Amino acid sequence: MKFASLGSGSRGNATLIRAGETCLLLDNGFSLRELEQRLARLDLGPESIDAVLVTHEHGDHIKGVGPLARKYRMPVWMTHGTWRNAPCGDVPELQLFGSHTPAFVIGDIEVMPFAVPHDAREPTQFTFTHQRLKLGILTDAGSFTPHVIAAIQDVDALLLECNHDAQMLRDGPYPPYLQERVGGSYGHLSNDQAALLLAQIDHGRLQYLVVGHISEKNNHPDLARESLVEVCASLSNRISMLHQDGGNGWFELQPV
Repeated sequence: MKFASLGSGSRGNATLIRAGETCLLLDNGFSLRELEQRLARLDLGPESIDAVLVTHEHGDHIKGVGPLARKYRMPVWMTHGTWRNAPCGDVPELQLFGSHTPAFVIGDIEVMPFAVPHDAREPTQFTFTHQRLKLGILTDAGSFTPHVIAAIQDVDALLLECNHDAQMLRDGPYPPYLQERVGGSYGHLSNDQAALLLAQIDHGRLQYLVVGHISEKNNHPDLARESLVEVCASLSNRISMLHQDGGNGWFELQPV
């Protein structure tokens, strides 16, 4: 099982999850041309993707889903609430689920959605399981709940949002209303919030801690890393930072 980011941040998000004979795309906030170029850097084309899952309807996650699905006749999975607000037009094959739906299977991957606090209609994040390996993804959440913590326990890899440094957000260029939105309970996780969450999960199986959705204006990767390492110094050599431009290579999970 492996995963790769094609880009992470406010200008576009897309993540690949690959296991067995299945390749899934989580979100697509890029134009069709841009996505094809980013896939080509990993020697892949859109025809290699079996399905797209959508976390929520904000443009940096859903902008390119409709064109991709229509051109390549690709199945799209999203919650009922997301679909009611989705600015992506018709899709050829739509699969709807609820934010508290039990796990479902797409090809060789078991997908478990879980609800998160974010300012969208019915936002979800996911865990992906193949055989005994489990990947958790948590971005676009203004806070975390016991339900969120339970969902990402015992993961072998975690893609975790560290969107902003609280002081940089207060001193930064955003107007007050946007500061309140980003820093609020339905906005985005700060470095300190991500660290508090990390302190409440078991790190024993964690092969990779991948930090995503880092604000280019209100954060710095070094500040995010420092906050997380303060929780558990032994994680230092397992932390990687995702990039907005160019994406990242594959993170490959090893059997335990």
